[in-house]
Amino acid sequence: MSNRLYEEPSKITAVQGEVQLDGPDGVAFALTPEAAAETSDRLLYGAAQATGQKLAIDKDARERASRAGGAKIEE
Repeated sequence: MSNRLYEEPSKITAVQGEVQLDGPDGVAFALTPEAAAETSDRLLYGAAQATGQKLAIDKDARERASRAGGAKIEE
């Protein structure tokens, strides 16, 4: 898996009964509606997990800075 992180969401269109995805770096593929729905669920679950991880990392950084008497880290 690539370590490159993208900030722009992929473009999704429904065409003739399939779901087409156009992503960064020329990534393009089509899914059945069922596969697209399951992928959507997995993406949403992964996004929620990653958001929680980021919040925990930010909280830890603020606590470390506070204990060290450093500058306050903005939320």
